[in-house]
Amino acid sequence: MAQIALVRGEDGELPRWCPINRLGLVRGRRILEIKSVDVGIVAVKGLGSNFYLAINKKGDLYGAKEFGTDCKLKERIEENGYNTYASAEWRNKKRPMFVGLSANGKPMRGKKTRRNNTTTHFLPMVV
Repeated sequence: MAQIALVRGEDGELPRWCPINRLGLVRGRRILEIKSVDVGIVAVKGLGSNFYLAINKKGDLYGAKEFGTDCKLKERIEENGYNTYASAEWRNKKRPMFVGLSANGKPMRGKKTRRNNTTTHFLPMVV
């Protein structure tokens, strides 16, 4: 199990929702643990909260205290080197529903996300 920080940004820049204070510390970033649960399927758990990242049937992102089917995410490394995470259980009109964050860090509904949209691209970093 690797402890990582998921950072979203383009060209190595910090995303707009990761402010840096005057001491140089990045705020708004959380340490997450990505654990493989099956071939190509992962579970993402917040180390501070002990909640699992989950997507329900409607495409809403939420934190689940216990691991369940909503917590199973398909991890894919895209051509640009970023990772995408889609629900392994739910689809919307035969399209995958991805984990996505808007420019200000708010979760996006899975029905509104697409693989090629940069709001769904994350860069795992070992910490």
